[in-house]
Amino acid sequence: MLELRDVDEPVPGPGQVRVRVRSTALNRADILQRRGLYPAPPGVPPDIPGLEYAGEVEVVGPGVAGARTGDRVMGILAGGGHAEMVVAHEGTCLAVPPGMDWDEAAAVPEAFLTAFDALFDRGGLAPGHTVLVSAAASGVGTAAVQLALAAGARVIGTSRSESKRRRLAQLGLTRVADPDGAALARAVRETAPAGLDVIVDLVGGPALPNRLGLLRDGGRLVLVGLLAGPRAELDLGAVLRRRATIVGTVLRSRTIEEKIRLTRAFAERAGPWLIEGRIRPVVDSVFPFERVVEAHEHLERNASFGKVVLRVAR
Repeated sequence: MLELRDVDEPVPGPGQVRVRVRSTALNRADILQRRGLYPAPPGVPPDIPGLEYAGEVEVVGPGVAGARTGDRVMGILAGGGHAEMVVAHEGTCLAVPPGMDWDEAAAVPEAFLTAFDALFDRGGLAPGHTVLVSAAASGVGTAAVQLALAAGARVIGTSRSESKRRRLAQLGLTRVADPDGAALARAVRETAPAGLDVIVDLVGGPALPNRLGLLRDGGRLVLVGLLAGPRAELDLGAVLRRRATIVGTVLRSRTIEEKIRLTRAFAERAGPWLIEGRIRPVVDSVFPFERVVEAHEHLERNASFGKVVLRVAR
């Protein structure tokens, strides 16, 4: 069940800041946590979901060097983000670009940092590569599409929904395709005859071997999500023959040092794209905090395009 209740104010420790949250966002992990399938890691509030935030620094903890009271920041968390206040390490705080409102800012951290890690750190994406983004209409999907295009890659996105495919085309993708069978294979063949360089897979499930077969020799499949389920049967001989790399990624359980490195890498490479408007969070809908149950139901219906945002305070 979900309920609003009062808890003690969090106190920032060394290197941390307390942020007055203006908006946060909903992720599949929050739904799984609510169902008891994805518990919070040690040291994180077990009953307060939320993996990202956007707001103003209101208290600076001991040893903080760069953050100042009143700074507009956004960032990822291991949990606890669906609250009026959060504490975060200053190294994981990203500056909110000028002119970006709180709802847009809340839609940035989890989607864009996950996509950035999948494309560049895990996938080795380079200019001229061709990348397939499955479930491209999701929050991470729309972020991955934009990051790959900004980096000079060709991008094929998939969605089962015809209306979502039309909206994806407006993001400037090279090709948009239904993920089933012949349509996707034809889109890959016509875009990259030798096969895909990178696949960012948010779906998993039984059809994963078919997507794996679209890679070029030496290509990489980065597994980010399991919307279609956690199991697939692979022909390991095909993996060997293609010299394919299959790698998984998740942010929540990483050490704070890893999260700081990822945040800095994103700020250095993609921060200018965000400021220039070359990449932009796609916000599907904004729900007042009091309507969090409706927000969960909306995301569970798979009707959203981009991120579902929760507006905490103004």
